[in-house]
Amino acid sequence: MTRRLLLSYLGLAILVLAGLEIPLGWIYARGELSRASQSVERDASMLAEVTEENIEKGDLDALPDVVGDYATRTGGHVVVTDRRGVVLADSDPFGRTGISIATQPDIARALRNQPTVATGGGVLSATMPGASGTTIRGTLRLTWPTAEVSARVHRIWGALALAGACILAAVALVAFTLARWITRPLRTLEAATAQLADGRLTNPPDATTGPPELRSLAASFTHTATRLQQLLKAQQAFASEASHQLKTPLTALRLRLENFEPHLDPRAHGSLEEAVGEVERLGRMVQGLLALARLENSATTPEPVDLDRVIADRVAMWEPLAAEQYVALAVTGRPAGRVWAIPGALEQIIDNPVANALRVSPRGSTLTLHRAPGAELHVIDQGPGMTETDRARAFDRFWRASGSHHDGTGLGLPIVRHLVHASGGGITLHPAPGTGLDAAVALRPVARGRPRGGSGSPRSAPATASAP
Repeated sequence: MTRRLLLSYLGLAILVLAGLEIPLGWIYARGELSRASQSVERDASMLAEVTEENIEKGDLDALPDVVGDYATRTGGHVVVTDRRGVVLADSDPFGRTGISIATQPDIARALRNQPTVATGGGVLSATMPGASGTTIRGTLRLTWPTAEVSARVHRIWGALALAGACILAAVALVAFTLARWITRPLRTLEAATAQLADGRLTNPPDATTGPPELRSLAASFTHTATRLQQLLKAQQAFASEASHQLKTPLTALRLRLENFEPHLDPRAHGSLEEAVGEVERLGRMVQGLLALARLENSATTPEPVDLDRVIADRVAMWEPLAAEQYVALAVTGRPAGRVWAIPGALEQIIDNPVANALRVSPRGSTLTLHRAPGAELHVIDQGPGMTETDRARAFDRFWRASGSHHDGTGLGLPIVRHLVHASGGGITLHPAPGTGLDAAVALRPVARGRPRGGSGSPRSAPATASAP
């Protein structure tokens, strides 16, 4: 914005200077040329009178001295002719006398008692008749180079250009200072917005400098950000405290329900098992909330982790359960090497999609962990898949797919997404080829450089992720 303001000020200054200096320079150039033309015309008239007297008296030998003296003093070129257009005197030492130039337009006009003043070819020219009344005794042509006039015009253009450059420099300095003063609150506001997006405002925007409107905006933003942080802290504290306080009563409730079993009619045992199952599900939900609260309230810097080793460990852990369900586990793709991840996150990032896939994988199918170029991990199952609407909502808290019959809490994928974002990556769900679901996790290879916060603020404390 500083550059745009500076360019705007300079553009306006250039337009103003151009509107003032160009007409001024043009007027000065026209004035100089007009004054030079009048001077040449005046001198030509005076010389024509002098030479006409000499011709009238028959004193032709004085003509070379008259025109030579003038040429020496002024640098002009003078040619004198008689009434037939024959050259009587020429101030140029190499000029020829005794030749007729009566056919030249300006001489012909002068012989008809018509003066001529013209500009062109780098000279000013004035041709005057030497006459007494209507009697023409000769003509005089005075030419004067315009180099001196052009030099004066160029000097004034140079002075105007120098003055314009100095004015532009002064305007640029003032405009830069003003633009920096105007945009300073915006720069601090931008930095504060980036901090707030990362979850914590440590340096509020400067509300003491800049225009009053921007100072007011900075103060309003600081108030809003402070209030928002207080509300977020209160929400996180409530979720953490509520979840923690619910754990003990839920455990006690489950024990009491199980103690009822010997005293209940056998026909009520089914309802009792359903009640115990709901209590267990509620307990897992509370544990998931606690895990999310710990993730949001702590910050951890991503570290290099061997993705291939973690994949091998998790496959070895899940293979027995997959074998019980007659599902094969396969790892494909080239080794991914090391990636950036917060400590303990990769295990949970892999476990949750694998657990979800095993729940829906039919017998005899294959669950594939595919390593794609760019440190991408795809968990691909051959289950029923998900609709586009379900895939869009899969990362919402407490949401479960329509028609699902498992006892998930709807917190597993939100926790995984939080861990992936804290590690600087991203996770998306896509339809698998044919049927099934492809959970694609994109991580950052270590070779790309050290992490700088990723797509979100690095936060994590290892937490148990429950499946949705």
